[in-house]
Amino acid sequence: MSVLYFYLFFLVHPIIAMWWKSFKKAGHQPWEAFVPIYNYAIAAKIANQPWWWSFIMIIPGLHLVMWMVFNVSYIRKYGFFSLADTIQGIVFPYLLMAKIANDEKLQPNFETDWENEIHRQRRAHGDHLVLLLSLPIFGHLLAYLLGFTQKKKKGKKTVIKEWGDSILFALVAASAIRTYVFEPFQIPTGSMEKTLLVGDFLFVNKLSYGSKVPLTPLSFPLVHNTIPWINVRSYTTLQTLEYTRLPGWREVERYDVVVFNYPSGDTAVYDPRMPHGLMGHDYHGIVINEAIRLYRDQNTKTVQPTDAKRSRLVNKLSELEISEDEKDSIYQLEMAKIIAQYEMEVDAYWEDFVNRFGFFTNLARNEIAVKRRTFSQGEGQFIDHYGVIYRPVDKRENYIKRCVGIPGDTLEIIDSRLYVNGDPAPVFPHQNLRYRFNNFTVPKHEIMKSKYGLEYGRDIHLQSKTIELTQDQLKALQTNYPGATFELEVEQKFEGPTFSNAEKVQNLLHYPRSMEISSNMTNFPAFWVPKKGVTIPLTPENVAWYKRVITAYERKDFAEKDGVYFIDGQPVKDYTFELDYYWMMGDNRYNSADSRAWGFVPEDHVIGRAAIVWFSKDPNGGVRWDRVFSRIK
Repeated sequence: MSVLYFYLFFLVHPIIAMWWKSFKKAGHQPWEAFVPIYNYAIAAKIANQPWWWSFIMIIPGLHLVMWMVFNVSYIRKYGFFSLADTIQGIVFPYLLMAKIANDEKLQPNFETDWENEIHRQRRAHGDHLVLLLSLPIFGHLLAYLLGFTQKKKKGKKTVIKEWGDSILFALVAASAIRTYVFEPFQIPTGSMEKTLLVGDFLFVNKLSYGSKVPLTPLSFPLVHNTIPWINVRSYTTLQTLEYTRLPGWREVERYDVVVFNYPSGDTAVYDPRMPHGLMGHDYHGIVINEAIRLYRDQNTKTVQPTDAKRSRLVNKLSELEISEDEKDSIYQLEMAKIIAQYEMEVDAYWEDFVNRFGFFTNLARNEIAVKRRTFSQGEGQFIDHYGVIYRPVDKRENYIKRCVGIPGDTLEIIDSRLYVNGDPAPVFPHQNLRYRFNNFTVPKHEIMKSKYGLEYGRDIHLQSKTIELTQDQLKALQTNYPGATFELEVEQKFEGPTFSNAEKVQNLLHYPRSMEISSNMTNFPAFWVPKKGVTIPLTPENVAWYKRVITAYERKDFAEKDGVYFIDGQPVKDYTFELDYYWMMGDNRYNSADSRAWGFVPEDHVIGRAAIVWFSKDPNGGVRWDRVFSRIK
């Protein structure tokens, strides 16, 4: 339901509540009940509440709460305090409002006599309910615990009343600040190391780009999409709003560190037993991985690896009495045959999957949504869950990355180096890149950590002979170990325009998840970031990049038939974008689930700019005092 209906309802509420009659009892003119906003200020004054609370009702996300507060405060001024009265005030106050308007005995001068046991008992359950609604579960428990300590106190408000009023206002104020000004955020993963570290606590500045009006304003206060501990949904879609952003100080700038709602989180695998209720955020990636697993289970044909054949060839060559050059020549020739045979077998293995890709993805969706299970590669077993759920934009997971591409930019990644509009992008001071090392004997962990800030397992991987370094760390190692070599690790790039079946399957693992576009973590072909108002021709080459933009973010029905594209049932040759889009990447480039996996970030997903680290807790223990109140660059 649109918020517009609620605002229209608020306009007629004073009339339905017959405030023109009850205002007169309080010494005000009947016409004051018909002036929007002003009438709520008068009602607040009658109820002994601050007049400026009426302006809080304008704020989406707080409007309905404040409406309930107004009603409860108003009827209590006329002496209605019981549990039944309070429930009516919250849900349907009009019976009591009519009684207040028409019963001349009811006057707006009721004051609770806190020394009067009857008065205190009369309002006890209503106060408990207010506190319960202000702070669910904890408020209820707190109310009863503190209630026992107050039974014999005379002449003052009960702690229940004090806590109810204080918590209610504190939550309203905190919700307003969290929604529109600053929001705390914790770094849970290492995707931004070493710019941001696991255990960093941030403030996200929502004023920089303009605060977003919440799309689902009716939700549990001060939490995101799931109520902690009980793992149930924290919001309701009874009322939903359209995307609206208030004016900001500036636009998102290239290379800002940005917090945003996860764009691929429209559909999520849901399991309340898991942290935040999610088994996996990237549903679309899970579907492809599950489709591959299902195909492997059905196609039991095996492809022999080349290692055994290579070993046999080496042993056979060692028995021949020929020169080393002749052995090397034979080795190169035979290995080329072995590799070619292996590639042919692999290609044949994946042929049926490529030809029936839609069939296997449908099987995967059924496995996830209907059978409610997925296979966990990490645990090596099936995990039962609760199916899939849809999340509104503002209730999708919060992610933080660096914005490396703004609307209208052309980006390309060549051998792990990012190019923006043809120019090399800067390598940021704490940006992590992975290098393969040779002729380097890694010192003990204590030395690497104290001297270079590098840790075994996190940065140094002895088995693969790789190390993840910032530019300063790289220079330090090159200076101190001149004989060592450090080469950027690069994934294999498949050369088009045609691909083998095995290569097509690999192409599915990164955005745009097209069999005909070769992309991976270290190599991405050139692509354009969509810009609002720009019209592009639709071609077979670019549709894969922008189909999800058109369907998921701009909510158009898109189809292709016999080489003709249809949008909302109409044949089209071009498309005009309705939103701006961004390309986000983690500073820990080899350990980041970012736009290389799920693509563009729409403007309506942008939350704010990461401002400062206000606290930093080392997962291994202790506080990183040097990071407290440090700016994010």
